[in-house]
Amino acid sequence: MGRYVIRRLLQMIPVFIGSTFLIFFMVYALGDPVAALFGDKAPDPATAARIRKDLYLDAPLWKQYLHYMGQILTGNFGTAFNGQDVLELMADAFPVTLRLTIVAILFEIVIGIGLGLLSGLRRGRSVDTSVLLLTLVVVSIPTFVTGYVLQYLFGVKWAVVSPSVSPAAPVDELLLPGVVLALTSLAYVTRLTRTSIAENSRADYLRTAVAKGLPRHRVVTRHLLRNSLIPVVTFIGTDIGALMGGAIVTERIFNIHGVGYQLYQGILRQNSPTVVGFVTVLVIVFLVANLLVDLLYAVLDPRIRYA
Repeated sequence: MGRYVIRRLLQMIPVFIGSTFLIFFMVYALGDPVAALFGDKAPDPATAARIRKDLYLDAPLWKQYLHYMGQILTGNFGTAFNGQDVLELMADAFPVTLRLTIVAILFEIVIGIGLGLLSGLRRGRSVDTSVLLLTLVVVSIPTFVTGYVLQYLFGVKWAVVSPSVSPAAPVDELLLPGVVLALTSLAYVTRLTRTSIAENSRADYLRTAVAKGLPRHRVVTRHLLRNSLIPVVTFIGTDIGALMGGAIVTERIFNIHGVGYQLYQGILRQNSPTVVGFVTVLVIVFLVANLLVDLLYAVLDPRIRYA
């Protein structure tokens, strides 16, 4: 196990370098950050040259990247164009989005796997058909439509929850945004669990467990569900990074000042240090989540061994 973890950590290094370089290249090469600072006004050449020198933008792109990576290794993610440290923006935004992501993931796990298990055990029946139709409808509706509809119904018309989230973003106010953020992924988890349950229910090891006289709940939880969760765990693991980085629409609807909000503001204002810094952390989150998913395989399926 230890050798496997070390090998995977070493494999992450080229992936991290390649991902961050592509992000850095796309953000800095496709626009002039200095021109974006002045908006529609033409900057003074001397002032523009001084700003480029201060931001290390007068060097070739590969040197800029090496300079940026050297700063990251020392814990310095640079300074946003408004003068605020990017690390301070992260300290404010990431805890909020992390709480929102945890709420969304819990909805995916509890409701998605529960509906998938129910549908898979009763495949071909009315419950199975209803769940499949419901998930198809959820997948077909865009997130911004679902978000505004649920915000109006639960926050405005019925006044069950607050229609917008306060700056502190407590967990109770993040329940509705978490549902909105998780809906599409929840539908995929449900369908994936249902398919995996239906396939494994015909496996030889399951018939052996039934023939041995094991109780039905033990056959389902210890044998059927446990072996069926590997593709589901894989999807949820990769979905963590996607939820944290893809919460732009949800955070805009509910006025949540998290990672999605900061990325939106950074892209809108061409604030390159903010965008690159936040996406770099999201790459790290994605890599760590995938490593944890790989380690969970051996827990779910004892036949998997890490040499």
